[in-house]
Amino acid sequence: MSNKPVFLVTSNDLASQALALLADYEVVFAGKTPTEDDIVALCKQLDPVAIIVRYGKVGPAVMDAAPSLKVISKHGSGTDTIDKAAAAQRGIQVVAATGANAAAVAEQALALLLACAKSVTQLDQRMHAGHWDKATHKSLELGGRTIGVVGLGAIGLRLARMADAIGMRVIGFDPYAKDLPAYVQSVDLETIWRESDAISLHCPLTSDNAQLLNAQTLARCKPGVVVVNTARGGLVDEAALLEAIRSGQVRSAGLDSFAVEPMAAPHPFHGEPRITLSPHIGGTTSDAYVNMGVAAAKNALAVIGG
Repeated sequence: MSNKPVFLVTSNDLASQALALLADYEVVFAGKTPTEDDIVALCKQLDPVAIIVRYGKVGPAVMDAAPSLKVISKHGSGTDTIDKAAAAQRGIQVVAATGANAAAVAEQALALLLACAKSVTQLDQRMHAGHWDKATHKSLELGGRTIGVVGLGAIGLRLARMADAIGMRVIGFDPYAKDLPAYVQSVDLETIWRESDAISLHCPLTSDNAQLLNAQTLARCKPGVVVVNTARGGLVDEAALLEAIRSGQVRSAGLDSFAVEPMAAPHPFHGEPRITLSPHIGGTTSDAYVNMGVAAAKNALAVIGG
């Protein structure tokens, strides 16, 4: 180990462009999917000045194990795996690569929305099995229908622009959004539930909005609504969603994030034909990987540099 100050990365890799920015530091990788205990042990051993968070949780035990820690930098936009109150108490700054993966996640949300509306995965499986369902299948046309976007940050607004481009009416809820484009109508949550033909979640997970989509809110939605979640799994009551899918209240769901990750097998969603799944890869295009790594490194260096 060199005498350089340490950057700890809670994964087994970081974009080379980000590593180039950290040439003055010793960069140590915590491994593919480190536990909080793994991260604590490395902090005790290395006393890093910065942690770049990709996987695993960073709570008070991690922070107390690293007395030199100045900054916790998220490789992405969601900071729910970092105890921000504990960091604030210890004078440690928490920063995020907001917007670095916006294009990637918004495109994944659109892909899941289209897959749900057009039954892409089911028809593909039927075709591969030798069937020809032209006479019996009816897809959902999105043009002219209403999409409710919950969370109008960089990702939500990007999806809104794409939805507008395919002829959808866009309504959105975000208590913090200002200066919205003309094609987004700002509404309250009750209006989202009541008027949306499709709902896409793009908000951070907080104690206030955990299980925002639950049995009660799903019951207030239009029958046959499409649900897309590329944000955080904790925003959805998974048992209630499954029940709503099976009753037909929800036509279909496209999910890229889950309450527990990696998803355990077997899972109640497995084999459910009207749920399209992806393993939380919305933000992990090759471009976003570089953008998030570079932003995470630059954000951390900005804090250390004062």
